[in-house]
Parts: sequence; C-alpha cells; structure tokens
Amino acid sequence: MTYLSHLECSECRQHFNAGELHHLCPVCGAPLWARYDLDRAKRELDRDRYAIRPNGLWRWAELLPIDDPAQRIDLGEGGTPLLRIDRLAAELGLRDVWLKDEGRNPTGSFKARGMATAVTRAKALGVTEFVVPTAGNAGGAAAAYAARAGLKIHIYMPKDAPPANIKECLDVGADVHLIDGLINDAGRLAAAEAGKHGWFDLATLKEPYRVEGKKTMGYEIAQAMQWNLPDVIVYPAGGGTGLIGIWKAFDELQALGWIGSKRPRMIAVQAEGCQPIVTAWRKNQPAA
Repeated sequence: MTYLSHLECSECRQHFNAGELHHLCPVCGAPLWARYDLDRAKRELDRDRYAIRPNGLWRWAELLPIDDPAQRIDLGEGGTPLLRIDRLAAELGLRDVWLKDEGRNPTGSFKARGMATAVTRAKALGVTEFVVPTAGNAGGAAAAYAARAGLKIHIYMPKDAPPANIKECLDVGADVHLIDGLINDAGRLAAAEAGKHGWFDLATLKEPYRVEGKKTMGYEIAQAMQWNLPDVIVYPAGGGTGLIGIWKAFDELQALGWIGSKRPRMIAVQAEGCQPIVTAWRKNQPAA
C-alpha cells in the first residue's frame, strides 16, 4: 500500500525505523522526514492513473505513510481546486494567477491535510492521547481528527486566539487550555505536559508526518497544471510546514520522473504580528 521506507534526519542524515514512533532526531534534535522507495515506485507507478482515482488527499496513498486503507482518519480533506483569478492577474500585469482554495478543507484550512496524516500514522503506531500548541487553525484541525479517531487531545492556545477556533476545539470534545502569552508560550507548556503525561506532541515539525499531508498540495498543483510547475508560489506561512511539504513533493515527483528539474520561486508571506520565518530570514538564522 505504501512505499514508505524509513525516516531520515533533515540535518545529520541518519536513518531511523519508520515502524517506530519518533519525534525529533534522537541524535541531533532536528526534524525527521519520511522517505520512500522512489526507485521502486518509479518502476511500478503510472502518474496518469492518478487522474482517474477519487479526488482527495488519499489519492496519493502509495506516497503517504499508511499501510492499510482502513487506518485512514478521513474527513474528506484534500483535492481542493485551482481557481483562475483573472481580474487580479490583469491588475498585476500577469498572464495567469491561480488560487488554490484550501478553505474547502475540513475545519476550513490546509491544516486538515497535515493533521489527517499525522493522526493516522500516530494512531497506527499506538498513540492514544495527543497534545498540540496552536494559535487557532492547527488546533481546530487536530481536535477534529483526534475526535474522528476516537482519541483524546489537549489543546494549548493563547487566550486571544480567534473565538471560532476555540469553539470548534471545544465542540468536538478537546481539552482546551487558554493561556496568557503567545504561541511559543503555548508550545513550551504543551511540551512540558507531553513529557509529564506521555502525550504525543503534534507541534509543528516535532513529528515527521504533518509534512506528508501538506505535501499533497504540491502533488495536486503539479497534476492540475499538467505536470508543469508554476513560476512562483506565494504561500501564507505560519511555521512553514506547508512550504517544506510542497518542496518535498516536487523533489519526490522529479525522482519519480513525473516532472523535470524546474522549480518555482517560493514566497513566504506572514502577518506582521507573527513573522518568525521573515525575522529569521532577515537575521540569517533558524526560526525559533
């Protein structure tokens, strides 16, 4: 069902067993990436067959970390459309502008993709209780997928998070903790409680599989554009998992022989009040 082969450290490049539960690299503390046997997949997969499959994230099952279709924690995520934005294109003096409408995902954001794969894989590896720090959308998605899986989840979020996000977490039965402070403060509290109680931490880049759900945006963009990538992708980023996922998708598609070496220019856009990637880029240092 899957070509998942192993986990690889993004920094020291050591390999780890994908059949075991992991957070960060136990050697250097960097994020881990899921790796696939793409040489074998290149011989056995036909990209044209994907167009006739049911639309959605799980269309790409062989390239996702799932052993059995029955394991899927599915709320109908993925398969969002590319919409032409002709008036904006004319205003900007561009030939083509497209919008990938991720608002059609469950809970209203692309966060659904990452939580679908992260919760699916974690449950398959024996996790029964989660924790996640969030400023809003990620918490709502995590709560929904944990509820769908029948598992417990603890949400740590700032008191000034959008009321709609707080409510959606509560409505699906999550244990919600509203804190004084920002998302990084919520992250420290969530990590401390995870260590104390043995909860599985779903925080950004602290486990390998949220990226895997997000990368399906890259697969869908390539397929929708007849396997010719756009010149530029403008991406509204929080922690940047989606950007990483899309780039990872393009690398995998090239290894499969489905696209060439051309890559789009990637532009991360962040709100002035929450811009860790922009700040790190300007300071030439890793984002905290």
